[in-house]
Formats: sequence, structure tokens, C-alpha cells
Amino acid sequence: MRSIGTTALSVFPISLGTNVFGWTADKETSFAILDAYVEGGGNFIDTADVYPYWATGESTAEVIIGEWLAERRNRDSIVLATKVGMLEGLTGLAPATIRTAVEDSLRRLRTDYIDLYWAHVDDHDTPLVESLAAFDALVREGKIRYVGASNYGAARLAEAVKISDDEGLTRYVALQQEYNLVERGYEGALREVVAKEGLASTPYFGLARGFLTGKYAPGVSVDSPRAGKASEYLATEHGRRTLDALTKVAAERGVAPATVALAWLVAQPTITAPIASARNTDQFQPLMAAAGLALSAEELALLEEASRP
Repeated sequence: MRSIGTTALSVFPISLGTNVFGWTADKETSFAILDAYVEGGGNFIDTADVYPYWATGESTAEVIIGEWLAERRNRDSIVLATKVGMLEGLTGLAPATIRTAVEDSLRRLRTDYIDLYWAHVDDHDTPLVESLAAFDALVREGKIRYVGASNYGAARLAEAVKISDDEGLTRYVALQQEYNLVERGYEGALREVVAKEGLASTPYFGLARGFLTGKYAPGVSVDSPRAGKASEYLATEHGRRTLDALTKVAAERGVAPATVALAWLVAQPTITAPIASARNTDQFQPLMAAAGLALSAEELALLEEASRP
């Protein structure tokens, strides 16, 4: 288990992403994935009020998770994270939006508290102090325990933390951003802020929309809603070079490329738990295996060199 920054939250090194719940994974499959995750030692579930609104027109993922929590009666053993700011009709981080959204999420999730509540976007139209004060009120009321920032740049994240410190408001404890072997923009100013302020990172797109699973190859057709974007990586020399190194390490270790890709993330500075999702339990097993795979210095160096843009 790993701690999220300096909080009391202790989490499994792989967070279960649920953006496919109610979309490419129906309720029965979603329950099976959740059960397998917990049985494998997992406890950190990441969702959002907007998952997968784009496909169902509803916050289906939260509903499914709420039903699962109620049936399994295991809420207290789960570190539950959800988000606010991107759902149609509740976009941005105005105080009234945050208040309405959290009440809706609590109802759908069938719980009276959220362990980690993410600002899903950086709302430039609402003063940071107003959003942070709204989150602070929810912490004081016990409806959320901690707050995180998703999709923030370095300057805005640093500004938000400073405002919290100056005003005595609840502080962002973690960052959620895109980060993987082929998308390494996190390294630099953003990671420096996270490290300096003692935050944690739980990156999304850890498998580069499926590209780093190894199922993409020249001439291979992949049945996935994300195939178009993932295939773009294959068209670049950088993407092919990274994939070659990844499959080499995976073959030598006798594991799936996805396992190695996530294990690389787990080994990076400031990273607490990459988020990974799967449409079925077969896809899910290699993701869980990453928690127990410690890459050698030589393997990390090979991947580091190959994946440099």
C-alpha cells in the first residue's frame, strides 16, 4: 500500500478506473471487475460524475459503483474517488456547482462521504479561492475527506496550493494528469510542483489509450473505441521505438506489455497509483500484475531511453 501525499489514505499501487462502466462494460461485467480488483488486494476506485455520460446520457459509473458497494457492504474498506466539473449542466467549479454535484454523487454512490474529490477541470472563470472555499466547507461537513486537482498546469496548481495555505483552506493533496511512456509532458515543471508541495500523482491514460498493451501493430485491426487515437502512436518512430522496448522487457519477464508499462509508471517519482481500466476481467489481470512487478535499474533505463521523444 502507498500513501496519497501526507494524507491518511493508504491505497493499492494500481487505481481502478471506471470510465467504461455502463459503456463498454455492462453492470454484470463491471461487478466482476470490481470483485476481481478487491480480491486481488485493490482498494482505490476512481470514477467521475461524467462517466460515461457521453455514451449513456447518465452518470452510469457512479450508479453501478453505488449498487456494488451496497450489495458488497464494503464501503469502509474502499478508498473512493470521484470528480466534479465536466458533467453537462454542472460544468466548472463555481461553489453552487460543487455543492449540487457532490450531493448528486453521494446519492448515486450510496454513501455519505467521498474519500478523494477531484476538481476535474481548472475553471478559469471561477476564482480559485471560491472553489477552494467550497471544497473546504464540504471537508468540514464530513462529506469529503480530501480534494485533488485534475488537469491543472504547474502555475495554476502552485497558485491553488498557495491560496489554500494563505487562507487556511483545505489543500489539494494530489494531481491527476495524463502520463505514460509515450506522453511524458508531466516531467518538468508540473512534477516539480507536485514534489515540492508534497502532493501525490495518480495519472490517467497510463496505457496511452491501449497503445501500450501491445495489441497494436502494423496491419492489425483492433476493435476498440480508442483504436483511432492509439493507432496514431504507431505511426511515429517514437511510438514504435517505445513499443519495441516495452515488448522486449515484457517478453523477458514473461508478462504482458501492459504490466510493464504500468510498473514503469509505479516506479516514477511522485507517482502513487496509476489509473487503469478494463472492459472485462481478462483485460484486467495484466493491470493488477503491475502492482507486484519491480523493474530492474537496467529495465527502467532501457524504457527511459527508448521512450524519450
